[in-house]
Amino acid sequence: MEKNETIDHQLRATWQAVAKMYNEQAVTHNSTMSTAFVLLNIDKEKGTPSTALGPLMGMEPTSLSRILKSMEEKGAICREKNPDDGRSVMIKLTDYGKEMRKISRGHVIQFNQTVRDNVSEKDLEGFFKVTTTINKLIADREIYAKSNKKAV
Repeated sequence: MEKNETIDHQLRATWQAVAKMYNEQAVTHNSTMSTAFVLLNIDKEKGTPSTALGPLMGMEPTSLSRILKSMEEKGAICREKNPDDGRSVMIKLTDYGKEMRKISRGHVIQFNQTVRDNVSEKDLEGFFKVTTTINKLIADREIYAKSNKKAV
């Protein structure tokens, strides 16, 4: 099997192309795709507990801490004591952060609409079915469940 015929290669290559595209857009706003992703995952009205952001985004705490520090320095977020749990901090969007969130959201909507305009509904249903199945197989640890743990 050629590498460009493997499912994981297509997933990885496609995601790298999407990430590059988003980063090219983000840099025009003095930002990054990762920053935009964080902006989109913070509740725009109430804020989000810092401890909930990492798991919500599938991001390691160290990476998230660096991004949050940078966002705070740029004035996109502020940290406030969590009124429900004094041990944690709420990450809240500033007015600048809300504006940047709006821009990020616009880019995501534009990407999704362009894909939807160019891919049939049937193909999109198949795409979502396949990715859901892959995620379930991984979550249920079924990919290597029957292997003898040796590399092939």
